Amino acid sequence: MFESLRIPDPEQGGKREIDLVILGGGVLLVVEQKHWSGRFSITPEDTLMQHRNNGTEHDHGGVAQRIERKARMLASMMPDLNLTVEVVLAFTHPSLTWPDDVNRLGPTVVDERGMIQRLEEDRPGPINEQALSVLETLGTWDEVTMNGGLSKKGDVLDVGLGDDVNRWLARSSAPVEIAVHHRRGFFSITSATPTKAQLQRGDEGMDLTLPASATVRMHVVGQASPETVKWLHINGMHLSGHRHG
Repeated sequence: MFESLRIPDPEQGGKREIDLVILGGGVLLVVEQKHWSGRFSITPEDTLMQHRNNGTEHDHGGVAQRIERKARMLASMMPDLNLTVEVVLAFTHPSLTWPDDVNRLGPTVVDERGMIQRLEEDRPGPINEQALSVLETLGTWDEVTMNGGLSKKGDVLDVGLGDDVNRWLARSSAPVEIAVHHRRGFFSITSATPTKAQLQRGDEGMDLTLPASATVRMHVVGQASPETVKWLHINGMHLSGHRHG
């Protein structure tokens, strides 16, 4: 199971994100999740119009067409692996009302219970190891957890911890977890090194003491340009392992 999987888009350039990719046996589920409330209708052009409980409307365009295109792009990366690719639209809000003709969209349409039931009841057999190896080469978002619980997702461009750490990160594409501990109390105000970071990748890791000036440079999803974040404001970090220049 891969969350927020990012795949290259050779036609339009850049990368596209898939909410959830699930591999079981020789079956690949490409899942788009929507947590809409209210109800939605389908236009004659097969676009989705959400009608919210507060009376407002939002045109979500061709949701089904977009996820089907992503599924085709993902499948094209594994053309000779004999995979069955199924596109799934999962509407997970319990009070969402669907139109009667929802199945005309093309993808399999399920609610949250239906998605869970599918995963519990399917017996797809031995996993396709070749497909798994391809999926493991693809990237997900890095995630930075701030003090207070807010998370920033995107590409961490530079952890700001020096060349030795950059070389250590570049040695492997495995994910890295970083736990951050800040010195507390009165003396933390004047401390030159108030922060400690513990980097862990599999069985190897390192402990670092950071100066108060240490920063991370990252490109947050949805923002036009990268931003700088102080390590003093960070509580933890997950690096997907796929480094970005």
